[in-house]
Amino acid sequence: MTALLEVSNISKSFTGLRAVADVSFSVPQRSLFAVIGPNGAGKTTLFNLIAGVLKPDGGSITFGGARIDGLRSDQVCRRGIGRTFQLVRPFPALTVEENVMIGALLRHPDPSEALRRAHDVLWRLDLFDKRMQLAGALTLPDRKRLEVARALATEPKLLLLDEVMAGLRPTETDRMVEILKKLNRDGGLTILLIEHVMRAVMSLATHVLVLHHGAAIAEGAPEAVVRDPEVIRSYLGTEAV
Repeated sequence: MTALLEVSNISKSFTGLRAVADVSFSVPQRSLFAVIGPNGAGKTTLFNLIAGVLKPDGGSITFGGARIDGLRSDQVCRRGIGRTFQLVRPFPALTVEENVMIGALLRHPDPSEALRRAHDVLWRLDLFDKRMQLAGALTLPDRKRLEVARALATEPKLLLLDEVMAGLRPTETDRMVEILKKLNRDGGLTILLIEHVMRAVMSLATHVLVLHHGAAIAEGAPEAVVRDPEVIRSYLGTEAV
């Protein structure tokens, strides 16, 4: 399977702290790839490097065959990488529909076209019936899905999801998992996700990368990774096995 994203020996330090240390991996097209690890492992820093929020100290990031490390975040988005954030912060005074339209305007500057695109995305995320509600009045599960919808409206080839299932009940997690599976299966969307909810990781991911203290300590199929002694010791704990 052809790699859509190639990360090669990427590193990033902050005042002497090495947040990401020589990490390499590739994300195949149409795959569901998960990055897991304890808090402070460097997962969000890795996303910020891919998305253009931060510039790496070393290494390279290639997307669709072209180098993107060093590009601004808006340039990375235009290349086809969308992302969500750990802290869900929609524009609270705007409607659900308007929030998603903002993302759609990236590729559809005509408002009527952007609205059509927004409606299509809202249907996929089970938010169409709530399109006229103010985003600030939504429940947490709806805000989480709105966060995905805003990113999806930019029409990415690769979607970076940063803990979109954190704080959700098991039934809400299962709902999000099914939505993401359908986006991947029917739309061919490649998804790279950071997630602590192992229930979701085991259900979604075809491949898992484990970070600890900024370094990759394991990579492979989910069933093999969760049995890796180093992963159990540093992250999962013996009770997870």
